Amino acid sequence: MMMMQQEENGGGRNGGLCRTSEAAAPPRQLKLSFRAESCAEAAGGGGDLFTPPLNFSMVDSGIFRSGFPDSDNFSFLETLHLRSIIYLCPEPYPETNIEFLRSNGIQLFQFGIDGHKEPFVNIPEDKIREALRVATDVKNHPLLIHCKRGKHRTGCLVGCLRKTQRWCLTSVFDEYQRFAAAKARVSDQRFMELFDVSSLKNLPMSFSISKRYKQ
Repeated sequence: MMMMQQEENGGGRNGGLCRTSEAAAPPRQLKLSFRAESCAEAAGGGGDLFTPPLNFSMVDSGIFRSGFPDSDNFSFLETLHLRSIIYLCPEPYPETNIEFLRSNGIQLFQFGIDGHKEPFVNIPEDKIREALRVATDVKNHPLLIHCKRGKHRTGCLVGCLRKTQRWCLTSVFDEYQRFAAAKARVSDQRFMELFDVSSLKNLPMSFSISKRYKQ
């Protein structure tokens, strides 16, 4: 894993609840633009146009997902006040993006997972576990998870995250397929199905379903 700062290991827990989240029901490709209202615009001036990255959506409070952001998306990302980005591709992060992170105080966590097509897909379970540790640590929130198009690698990580939140597989697969659409992979879904969250320890209680839904 490549990152700007080293962290300590953490983990998660498993269960059997079947639940869904309104935040996890996006269109297949979100291509909306958002205009920033301002005093200048109210007085007749123009507002800034904010464009989210491909496949952008909210996963949970403080966690977002998307495809690879480019310079057209930077203004939108600034509105999220991100602390961290989880990058799931092996290629070096572009210098333009690195400069954006530096100027906004955003920490980069890189877990290089090759984007092979079936039948040569090999998802490294150890990297998914490390990425889950980062994603569930609220000290890293608000956080953006992304790969190239926000479908397969990002979908697998979010799917495993859902298992720590005790989602049933039907809901996990439904969310994955909303983003992957016609390019959904059986191998990805099998990986999520077999991924064992019971071995993950010490999931931060501020993120755990036991604290958020049993009060």
